[in-house]
Amino acid sequence: MAASNKIVICGAGIAGIAAAYSLAVAHGQEDVVIVEADNPLSLTSDKSSEAYRNWWPGPDWAMTAFMNRSIDLIEGIARTTNNRIHMNRRGYVFATADSTKIQQLVSLAKAAEANGGGEARLHDTPSSAYMPSPESRFDFPLTGADIITDASLIRRHFPYLAPETVAIAHARRAGWLSAQQLGMAMLEAARERGVKILRGRVAGIDTGGGRVRAVHVEHADGRQSLEATHFVLAAGPMLKTLAAELIGIDLPVFAECHHKISFSDTLGAVPRSAPMLIWLDEQNLPWSDDERAALAEDEDGQWLLKTFPFGVHGRPDGAGAGTSVIILFNHHADPAEVVFPLPEPDTYGEIALRGMSTMVPALKAYADKGVRPYIDGGYYIKTRENRPLIGPLPVEGVYVSGAYSGFGIMASCAGGELLARHITGGPLPDYAPAFLLSRYQDPAYGSLLERWGDGGQL
Repeated sequence: MAASNKIVICGAGIAGIAAAYSLAVAHGQEDVVIVEADNPLSLTSDKSSEAYRNWWPGPDWAMTAFMNRSIDLIEGIARTTNNRIHMNRRGYVFATADSTKIQQLVSLAKAAEANGGGEARLHDTPSSAYMPSPESRFDFPLTGADIITDASLIRRHFPYLAPETVAIAHARRAGWLSAQQLGMAMLEAARERGVKILRGRVAGIDTGGGRVRAVHVEHADGRQSLEATHFVLAAGPMLKTLAAELIGIDLPVFAECHHKISFSDTLGAVPRSAPMLIWLDEQNLPWSDDERAALAEDEDGQWLLKTFPFGVHGRPDGAGAGTSVIILFNHHADPAEVVFPLPEPDTYGEIALRGMSTMVPALKAYADKGVRPYIDGGYYIKTRENRPLIGPLPVEGVYVSGAYSGFGIMASCAGGELLARHITGGPLPDYAPAFLLSRYQDPAYGSLLERWGDGGQL
């Protein structure tokens, strides 16, 4: 298609900005407008762990290929900006104290290898040639995953982990970056190519003749209509609501409310060079005997003695004197209504901190001191199988880029590229069908959904 397209994007979160960036910078589209009611990247785009990984479960290769492409593009931005985005490649370390899970880790690593995630390597002797990841480089060449089952090797390289740890899987093409800087680097480059931001709210779409004609925007100065050939719904947590209001489509997505905590690590409990750390075991939170007795007598507190799920994870954040730790523990996954400001559960901070201290025991000192961490969060907008929606919707000229769950930062660049190719008629990658809304009309895909298994969410 010609560069004379008139494209309006609803939403200046990371998905909308990545779409605008790819349309303008990579595909030469000269008339792109982002409509956003608030400041760019201000709603949920900076509320995650800001991490990335190409370690994804099946049932096929599509998510791994999609994430590999996105990481390629993010690394390209890191190179061209002298790593303004503070990207590293320290990896993700999945750890367990349950010896029955060792074979599960090996199987996961081999499945990831089969899906294009890189070689699986086993280290089961003290002399095994395990190579730690560098602290700050993003171009470290090692991919795949290292499974370490030798206790002395684990203690040598990860002395801060719980002494009960019997195995770890170190996924290598993984790490984190500054979501805000990634978004701003793309936004600045897009604006240099003519992309405009209009402060306002999309109030309606003109679809006369069965396709997009105009987008109606309400803002402080009143109401205006933007001529449009294409409309992109990249509304983040408002995706389902706006799809219903603007185009009458009930997207198969739902919301989960997720929080994270951060606090200053004055005790140095988590080394500054540590990777992302994920505990794979269910757990009972490490209360003292007195605390446990008190909770047992408190009807409102007894639930804190239950068994909590696996998956608490955290990492160091910052450098120099301003170092901190961030922790996420998604110990419930009930569908939620999207409301702002986000409701803040009273007990989340303590649950997350104590949960992470099971993996990193030195963190318990903060729980004992009654440290009150800073809490923020956002909504994961998800499909049933935890894959995004990217591509055309049933109304001609309307597209979606959303349902990025908790992986929007890492997926943003490939998602923006894929959306731009759909709009401009460019060649589509092999993984494109896996993210279309129309996949749910495929009987084979429906059958696959019934036995899907792990959706890859932490």
